[in-house]
Amino acid sequence: MTKVRKRAPDDTTKARKESRTVCETQHETAQIMMPQHENVLGHVFGGVVLAMMDTTAAVSAIRHARMACVTVSVDRVDFREPIYVGELLIMKSSVNFVGRTSMEIGVRVEAENLLTGVRRHTNSCYLTFVAIDSDGKPVSVPALEPETPNEVRRFNAARERRERGLQERMSESLRAAAKPNG
Repeated sequence: MTKVRKRAPDDTTKARKESRTVCETQHETAQIMMPQHENVLGHVFGGVVLAMMDTTAAVSAIRHARMACVTVSVDRVDFREPIYVGELLIMKSSVNFVGRTSMEIGVRVEAENLLTGVRRHTNSCYLTFVAIDSDGKPVSVPALEPETPNEVRRFNAARERRERGLQERMSESLRAAAKPNG
C-alpha cells in the first residue's frame, strides 16, 4: 500500500507518495539529428547531445520528485562513437538512486540509422539533480524502490558512486583548508 503525506489545507502542493518505483521515473525521447546539429567534422556537436541528456534526465527527476529540479552535477561523459546527421538520437533515462534531496539519473544514448534500423550505443552518463521549492531551497524527495535485479544493481552502484563523491569532496575541503593563505 502506498502511503501519502498529509498536507495542511492551505498548502497548494499536491500530496506526494513516500516512495516511487524506477518504472515511474523512466523517460524516453528521440530526435532526428539535422544539419544545424553538425560540427565541422560532419558529426553531431557534443553539446547538442549533452543538452538533450540534461533535458531527458530532468524529466525523470521531476517525475520522481513531482516538483522543480535542477542539475547539480554531470558525471564523466565519454563519447564512444560519433553521431551523424540523419540519425535518430534516442535517450533513455530513469532514476537510479535518491538521497534526501538529490537524485542520480542514468541516461543511455543510442543512435539509430533509420534506413537500416541499426542502433549503436554511443554514450551513457549519470546526472545528479536536486529538488527545490519556490524559494530555490532543496527539499526532500520520495524514496526509490528498485524492483528488478538490474534496478537493485544500479541502485547499489549509484550509492557507491555517491559515497565516493562525498569522500572526494570532503578530502578536497580538507586540502583547501590546509593550504596557507597567500
